[in-house]
Amino acid sequence: MFVRVLFFGQLKDIVGSPEEDLEVPEGETLDGIFNGYRRRFPRFDQLASSIVLARNQQFADRASPVAAGDEIAFLPPVSGGAADAGTLAARYIDDIRDDAGHFFALTREPIDSVELKHRLLRGEDGAVVDFEGVVRNNTRGRATRFLEYECYESMAIRMMAEIGREIASTHAISRIALVHRLGRMEIGETSVAVVVTAPHRRPAFEAALEGINRLKKRVPIWKKEYFADGEVWVEGEWDDSLLRH
Repeated sequence: MFVRVLFFGQLKDIVGSPEEDLEVPEGETLDGIFNGYRRRFPRFDQLASSIVLARNQQFADRASPVAAGDEIAFLPPVSGGAADAGTLAARYIDDIRDDAGHFFALTREPIDSVELKHRLLRGEDGAVVDFEGVVRNNTRGRATRFLEYECYESMAIRMMAEIGREIASTHAISRIALVHRLGRMEIGETSVAVVVTAPHRRPAFEAALEGINRLKKRVPIWKKEYFADGEVWVEGEWDDSLLRH
């Protein structure tokens, strides 16, 4: 039987391709597939403790069996845009909007935080917190030219919605938006935005902080940093609970 294996970040560079169709025996497990790549690519073995596996866009235990047609993803450590409806449709690669008013999206266009605040804010809200992560011009004193972000898009948008809805259910907030930009970003541009509205300021601040912290450790998004003298995939870290899979 055949499965499709996807690679992201530095793993894509190691394999030399973003995906492969792989023939595996009946009863094969995720761990068996992963071990096959460890044998083919020694660098996989060195990174084994920090790689997380997903099956059909869900984090999965390595002992899980696979079935014909499954989509298997090898995920290295994650790295730590007022417009009318037509404009919005073109702006976002993928988005999830729900009846509660929450909003989650991926985009290759500049993030418009003013539009996001207008989208979420209601008359009963007394606070709006807008966190934006921006591209800085250096890393540990090494001059940065620009960044590029990529992600496992279908899984990332689902994880962003899951995180946002969980936060909304455990904090006294009204609505939350999580938006991440992909592709090339210049110095000073916004790469990620978390916007929270609430009746009062404290839960809005707490929810926004939790939103960015969880997004950075659970959503499959990777960053490559470009310098004058080279480039590197930035290694962050997964949430500890994912590494026990």
